[in-house]
Amino acid sequence: MTTTRQTISVIGLGYVGLPTAATFASRGLQVIGVDIREDAVARIRSGEAHFIEPDLDIVLRAVVTSGNLRATTVPEAADAFLIAVPTPIRDDRSADLGAVRAALASIAPVLKRGDLVIIESTCPVGSTQKAAEQLRSLRPDLSFPDTAPECSDVLLAYSPERILPGQTLRELIDNPRTYGGLDRRSAVAARDLYAAFATGPNRLTTAPAAELSKLVENAYRDVNVAFANELSLVCDAFGLDVWSVIRLANLHPRVNILSPGAGVGGHCIPVDPWFIHEALPNHTPLIRAAREVNDNKPHFLADRIATIASRFREPTIALLGLAYKPNVDDLRESPALHIANALAERQAGRLMIVEPHIRELPASLRGRNDVVLSSLGEAVASADIVGILVAHDRFRGLNAGTVASKIVVDAAGLLANAAEAA
Repeated sequence: MTTTRQTISVIGLGYVGLPTAATFASRGLQVIGVDIREDAVARIRSGEAHFIEPDLDIVLRAVVTSGNLRATTVPEAADAFLIAVPTPIRDDRSADLGAVRAALASIAPVLKRGDLVIIESTCPVGSTQKAAEQLRSLRPDLSFPDTAPECSDVLLAYSPERILPGQTLRELIDNPRTYGGLDRRSAVAARDLYAAFATGPNRLTTAPAAELSKLVENAYRDVNVAFANELSLVCDAFGLDVWSVIRLANLHPRVNILSPGAGVGGHCIPVDPWFIHEALPNHTPLIRAAREVNDNKPHFLADRIATIASRFREPTIALLGLAYKPNVDDLRESPALHIANALAERQAGRLMIVEPHIRELPASLRGRNDVVLSSLGEAVASADIVGILVAHDRFRGLNAGTVASKIVVDAAGLLANAAEAA
């Protein structure tokens, strides 16, 4: 059965779902965007994104104005459904798939024969199979590929995103993509749907292989960043500059050590490796160790700054950056935010937060007399201690001379790299 899919429903209009919905709509397809957050839906209806992503507002305004993208809080009938909702971890580091199950439950009443369901949310291995079981329990009148391969009423596939915030629109189009079906027919249908805009290399595979490959990508990066972060602790103990040591080591033609930082943030890398470890704890000691190294780096830096602050009677601490990575407004799992929260809770001093990509402090820091959102110039001028936590481009004007009279904790290597470039 070959179906031309002209109407697409994207469930979850966050950092992945909204750019994906807008990109499909820009190719002339009718897109129904669904999100439970009424404030986000209202902004999207006005043609405005509820987070910062270069050029997204331009595309969004055009597709909303044309009528190709509509935002709503309740799913409607469509030819294809894309699930792009969060999959966080619980306090015990187990996967919380509640949002995925809720999204599947919400679309079940409007599913019909010939529909395609694709999960984009990062999930543990076996989640697509469980999605089929859930949908079958809700819609016993329809068949799914796990029990009716190559002849089911509804197709079901897993296709993980590979995007970098700040470059999302380009990477949606250019990056390689994997289509993992519960049967081959589902994988082919997913590939054909994304062909509306995805021009990068693609591979057809099974759903479990696609699920694991996504987790492996982020676990690989986590392990390599953990080595760099652990090396930064080693260099600190030896009284050496980690950035210089890395540059020297990377002169070897087969060595490419990554840059250390304040930790690891964002929704993917701090979360996804735990999905593998949860499933196979006895097989994944390295993955667990890497996670613990990266999780501990913010604690180390908070302790370092607090210790320095204790030397002052009334210290003022400038913290440069709250986002989890440079040049975005995304605070999810941000190590910089963790450091700021830890210092605020300890009442380590007056905190002057510099984050040029946000308009107000996050809830965890708001309403405190000892924490203010500040400009870069004011914070650096007033501070006794400057903690450089994120290498935003807007901080590139800083140099050793600018902070010569300050005690500097440069977790992002911004000053070291600026000196090397000079």
